[in-house]
Formats: sequence, structure tokens, C-alpha cells
Amino acid sequence: MDKIEISKVEWENYILGVLNEIAKRTDKLRGFDCTLESHVPIGSGVSSSAALECGLAFGLNEMFNLGLSKMDIVELSQAAEHTYAGTKCGIMDQFASVMSKEGHVILLDCESLEFSYIPIHIEPYKIVLLNTNVSHNLASGEYNVRRAQCEEGVAVLQKKYPEVKSLRNATMDMLNSVKNDLDITVYNRCSYVIQEKSRVLEAVEALKKDDLKRVGELLYETHDGLSKKYEVSCPELDFLVEFSKKYETVLGARMMGGGFGGCTINLVHEDALNDFVKAATKAYENEYNLKLSWFEASPSQGTSIITDS
Repeated sequence: MDKIEISKVEWENYILGVLNEIAKRTDKLRGFDCTLESHVPIGSGVSSSAALECGLAFGLNEMFNLGLSKMDIVELSQAAEHTYAGTKCGIMDQFASVMSKEGHVILLDCESLEFSYIPIHIEPYKIVLLNTNVSHNLASGEYNVRRAQCEEGVAVLQKKYPEVKSLRNATMDMLNSVKNDLDITVYNRCSYVIQEKSRVLEAVEALKKDDLKRVGELLYETHDGLSKKYEVSCPELDFLVEFSKKYETVLGARMMGGGFGGCTINLVHEDALNDFVKAATKAYENEYNLKLSWFEASPSQGTSIITDS
């Protein structure tokens, strides 16, 4: 394990980073053969990197009895992405990959790592992902840029509000009071984050009340912010979200993942699913001369061992 080095082949670094982080925590790891099979579309914004990192770490933990907890796996997988893949990602993707629970969504405090499971009842609606099948290769680098811009905003806020350690501590009133001291781009980035914080909490309350209509409205509001304020969308994603608004049987849609390509997530009535997907596929191909792919998703169990019955 002392010969692990960053590879010039990008995807290999998700593997190598995990091995490097495990080696920091235990000397029990030994040589192994590994076959990877994935049904998660790469670059589609559905956390394929986190799935790879966490799946590998989980499997090695089982194979070699490394004694790693689920939180160990979450944290070392995030660290692997920082050190080897070069993306200063948060912990949400890895946490969801390992800790998810069937039939629930997770409300996660990414600072304290306190979390709760929220039951989700979406029948008769389905969660449908429309994959643009485009990747503008900006997500990783631009994520780091957005993070730096938000940190710049926090630094300005702290001069007036020392209690603001991150944007989670800020309000729109606070941000507006220092607007003249901020670059307009930094202001927009920060305002999106602050507003999204409120939308997440409102979505949790809507789910508790089975108010899917409000959940759908919040999805549209989030996409508008991601597209216009945080600027991590792209024309293909915007097109699909706007297209979905033509259908009363679609409650809401937004881009997901790192942006600049990948998927939109849509809440679609089960009776209209096939017609909606067919119409979206045709419209998308007419607009961009690209094939659209799609799949259903559902809140499922996190990383686990599958055994032959």
C-alpha cells in the first residue's frame, strides 16, 4: 500500500483514493481481485463516484474484517475524492450512498452529521430521471469555484456578523445588508445557498404532510436558482425542466448532481409516465439531435452485501 499514487486515468483515482485512505486507518488490507459492475450512468449526476468509493470501501471492510464503521466508510470516501479525484465535495453523496433507508429520504446536517429519516409516500407519482447524455466536463472544477465564491461571501459577512461561520448561519437580511460589498456573482451564489436551505426544510415539512404539490413547486424553484443564481445548469437541462412544465401530470422537476449535464429529476403521475417520456424524448432529439435516456428511481437501502439465495 506504500506504492499508491495518483493515476493519470481519472476514474482510477476514485479506487486509489479509497485504498490510500483505508491504508491510513488500518494495516489489515491485503491484495485482492475486484470486478466492478455498475448500472449507475457515469456523469449523469446521480453520484456514481460516491457509489464507487463507498461500494469498494464497504466490500473491502467486509472481506478483510477491517473494523470500519459506516461513518468511517462515509468519511474516508469523501476524503478520497478530495485527495485523489481533486473535488472538494461535501459529504452528502457518500452519506446517502451508505446510510440510505428504503422508503425514506434523509435530512442531513452536513456540519454535525446529525440526521433523520423522513418517510416519503409518492404514490401515484413516480420519480423519473431524464438523462441528457451530455457532460460539459465542468462539474468538478466549477464546484471548487462555487465553493470559493461562497467562502468569499462568508468572509465579507463575518466582518459585520462575526457569528456567521458559514452560509448556514446567514439570512437573506444579513446578505442584503452587505450586498454593496459583494461582487454580484458572489451575491447570487450566496443568495442561492441561503434560499435553498429554507427550501430543503420546507420540503421536509411538505413530505411529512404528503403535500407532493408543494414538493414539486420547490423542485422548480430550486432549478431556477441553480440555473440563474448558482449557474451550474446547461441549456439541455433547462430545456427538459421547461418542457416538463407543459404537463399537469408532472408536479416538478430540477437538475440534479454537479450540473453542466446529467439528469433532471421529475415527479410524474404513473398514468402519464410513458406518454411524458415519449414526448420529452422526441422534443429533446428535435432540439439537440441527441438521444434521451431515462429510468425510474426510488428511495432504497444504502450500501449492502448481496448474497445468492
